[in-house]
Amino acid sequence: KLVEILTFHVVPAKVMAGDIAGKRAKVLTVEGERLNVNAMGGGVRVNNAKVVGADVEASNGVIHVIDKVLLPEG
Repeated sequence: KLVEILTFHVVPAKVMAGDIAGKRAKVLTVEGERLNVNAMGGGVRVNNAKVVGADVEASNGVIHVIDKVLLPEG
């Protein structure tokens, strides 16, 4: 279950905050489910979580910090 939760937080692409500004999208996770991303109206939300830190560069991609843990539906 832990691997499922962790991979639900990962998408297989490098997405910067500027790439989604002013847009809504459904994004497929490594776990296989979709996340709803809403960057309309200032700020970004992923499902019911608020992005509180964006575009943190890491050696293997980009980290966006959210204010709660997302749980897959299954």
